[in-house]
Amino acid sequence: MNPWGPNPGQKRRDKLYIIAEILEIAREGTLKTQIMYRANLSFTQLNQYLDLLTKIKLLSITQENEKKVYTTTEKGMRYLQNYREITKLLTPENRKNGNTKIPPPHLLRKN
Repeated sequence: MNPWGPNPGQKRRDKLYIIAEILEIAREGTLKTQIMYRANLSFTQLNQYLDLLTKIKLLSITQENEKKVYTTTEKGMRYLQNYREITKLLTPENRKNGNTKIPPPHLLRKN
């Protein structure tokens, strides 16, 4: 019996999906807490992802009114575009099995 709901086949989000979600949230610049709540991440998970994404320059940090604002960089935008193209290849008509999770439409929109 699945205590989390009626669909036992539902998979967890993978890292690439979470990265795309964070980059989409930060496109226009946003605060750390907004990313945490909108991406549904714990504080520990959020810090790990933000450290990684800033280290590999997919996110930039600026100071505005003594607060850190996270913004998706050009490199991060390229990641989002490539992510969208890959997910297009995995649409239901192109999938071989039903186990591939497709992200929500807001992550698939074009720039």
